[in-house]
Amino acid sequence: MKKIVIVSSFLTFGLSGSSQAQFTQLDLFSGIDKTNFSIYSSYAIHESKTFSIGSLAFFQKFHGSNNNNLDELGVQPTLFWDLHENISFGPSIYYNSNAGYSNRLSAKFTIKRSQLIIVFAPTLGLSSNTHNIYAEAFTQFQLNKPINGKISIWFNGQFLTVWDMFTIHTRSFQQVRLGISLFGHQFGLGLDLDQYGPHPLQKISIGLYYRKTI
Repeated sequence: MKKIVIVSSFLTFGLSGSSQAQFTQLDLFSGIDKTNFSIYSSYAIHESKTFSIGSLAFFQKFHGSNNNNLDELGVQPTLFWDLHENISFGPSIYYNSNAGYSNRLSAKFTIKRSQLIIVFAPTLGLSSNTHNIYAEAFTQFQLNKPINGKISIWFNGQFLTVWDMFTIHTRSFQQVRLGISLFGHQFGLGLDLDQYGPHPLQKISIGLYYRKTI
């Protein structure tokens, strides 16, 4: 069973909501059914900012002994070539504690407005364990509504589907966050829906989240 390739809210590409060329984002989600912690960083490696590196690490723990096979740890560094302000692509190596290593090639398309960011990222991957090619479709959005200079309301979502050999569903999730940002600290309510396997086994998790961009 192929495991999660991105995590919590950003995660794969990290919507910081910031114009910073370099940033690190910490994200914690915890509820009765699972806890997820992730860290994502992005920084330019060339003065022209044509190339950048995005690095993701996460740990997901489902509560209860019956769900131990769903626990996972992942690490993924990605080299992006920014063809345009809103178009990037690049290779990555992804390691998952359950699924092993994968070589990947992703494109990233970004729409930015004053209070809205939308990211769509299709990916092709090759699993080192099964030697199968798999395809991903990832979408992410972030909407914020400032109340004043220090407080704003945030609505975030990210959605992933993975198909082994382009036809067999192996993994998908839908993650939604609604909260408030207070003096740079974002927190609120979260809902995670996780599906596994060709005949999807679904897990539902409701909890609280905290996010900090530095």
